[in-house]
Amino acid sequence: MSDTREITVNVNGVTYSRSIETRTTLVDFLRQECSLTGTHVGCEHGACGACTVLVDGHSVRSCLMLGVQCHHSHVQTVEGLASGGVLNVLQQAFQDHHALQCGFCTSGILMTMTEFLLDNPSPSETEVREMLSGNVCRCTGYLPIVDAVLDAAKKIREMKK
Repeated sequence: MSDTREITVNVNGVTYSRSIETRTTLVDFLRQECSLTGTHVGCEHGACGACTVLVDGHSVRSCLMLGVQCHHSHVQTVEGLASGGVLNVLQQAFQDHHALQCGFCTSGILMTMTEFLLDNPSPSETEVREMLSGNVCRCTGYLPIVDAVLDAAKKIREMKK
């Protein structure tokens, strides 16, 4: 017999109330209960970063967090970055710099870098690379990703002037 709990979670501005098994991970909740498949399941051990989302503004590995831990929280996934079908500055920089190839890691990197740029609006290349060290990308070699993040940071700073 499984243990279930009622949870209410705000995901990308939409409230979801569901009865879920207490062992359901956040990534499974997002993919199965919310039909938000942009958050990818990679290693299921928190090492690859593909499942990174923001919970109350902080990046978390959604494969390591239980859905019930997000009761009354605000979760942002990659689907919540664009507004009205328009890419945000970071997403556009990724497109402009061809910072993705297969795209599997991209959602996790975008979410990690979203929080990073909020905390550090003027990062150095070294700081970007250090922050990226928790996200595995097997395709790009990271150079276009670093360039995209630095370009996005510059554009965000310019928009705030």
